Amino acid sequence: MSQLCYFKKKLTSGKYFFSLFLSTLYLQTSKQGFFSNSKIVKMLVSILMPVYNAAPFLDTCINSILHQSYAHWELIAINDHSTDQSWDKLCTYSKMDSRIKVFQNPGKGIIPALQSAFKESKGQYVTRMDADDVMATHKIEVLVNSLINAGPHHLATAQVAYFAAHPIGDGYRKYAQWLNNLIITQNHFSHIYEECVIPSPCWMIHKQDLIKCGAFEPDRYPEDYDLCFRFYQNQIRVISNKQLLHYWRDHNSRASRTQVVYANNFFPDLKMDYFFQIDHDPAKSLVLWGAGKKGKYLAKKLKSKKVNFTWVCDNPKKWGLQIYEMPLFSPEKIRGLGDIQIVVSVASPEGKKEIQDYAKENELKQGKTVFFFC
Repeated sequence: MSQLCYFKKKLTSGKYFFSLFLSTLYLQTSKQGFFSNSKIVKMLVSILMPVYNAAPFLDTCINSILHQSYAHWELIAINDHSTDQSWDKLCTYSKMDSRIKVFQNPGKGIIPALQSAFKESKGQYVTRMDADDVMATHKIEVLVNSLINAGPHHLATAQVAYFAAHPIGDGYRKYAQWLNNLIITQNHFSHIYEECVIPSPCWMIHKQDLIKCGAFEPDRYPEDYDLCFRFYQNQIRVISNKQLLHYWRDHNSRASRTQVVYANNFFPDLKMDYFFQIDHDPAKSLVLWGAGKKGKYLAKKLKSKKVNFTWVCDNPKKWGLQIYEMPLFSPEKIRGLGDIQIVVSVASPEGKKEIQDYAKENELKQGKTVFFFC
């Protein structure tokens, strides 16, 4: 039985499921050799965890940390003005284990909580944790070992899986599959303009590298995607571990479902701003491919920046029309433009596949010449 199937079964099997799950998972992963020939020295890992109304999930979350095979960690939990029993639970665990340090958020929101947690951190390595999630027993050990083997200027990540008391939505399921496929292909940053390519609670990095990337200082949401762009901007190399190390809990009150800062999962302003900071080459002709709702938004954004671009789409009914005083062309227009960069706003799987085939036929590399924004 797979670890994930076992976990789902135990989720509904009674109040003792978690200790049984951890024990079985530890035995399974030990047999698979995750703990053999370890090169780990005792480097302190700081686990940063914002907490907001997570009382129903904190026991499961914190126990998954307490059961880690790698014991040299500190959990810095910041209570973000919870109105449930989260603070009481955090204080109880802090009294039980000196590695657990709890504070009240002097600001409000995830970013101020992360800033406060990072300020209190003492570890040589830093990772995040969500207060409603679960770590695989060997998560910290595998990520630490990866960083020790690779050295500075690296970030370690691994596969993730969603779990819930209800069926997982198709969008979440596909996102996890997409992330895990990036682990296999090991080309995360080639896809960074599509979605966040590093799962927020499943990475670890050297503290000095995180500082170099600006840590949690920018006050911009979504904070995980913004940080991911800064990893890319600072040429941090990604170490992909194929093990399943993190379990993402889906529930109706999770932040990505309820907070307005995560409502627009396209995040066009963030993508466009970083594109012009990192990848845009003004010596090349810029092409915008796609004239749907997202393409129109990007066109307005480019016009507001006073950027010259050629606008193409696959819909013959739109060829020759003008939108925002910009003419729309067939993709054939691209062939006469010389050196180009293409920003793609086509979201449908069929449309993306056609553009990927076009790029391959014309030797246009994704992440270098072609940039998918959705």
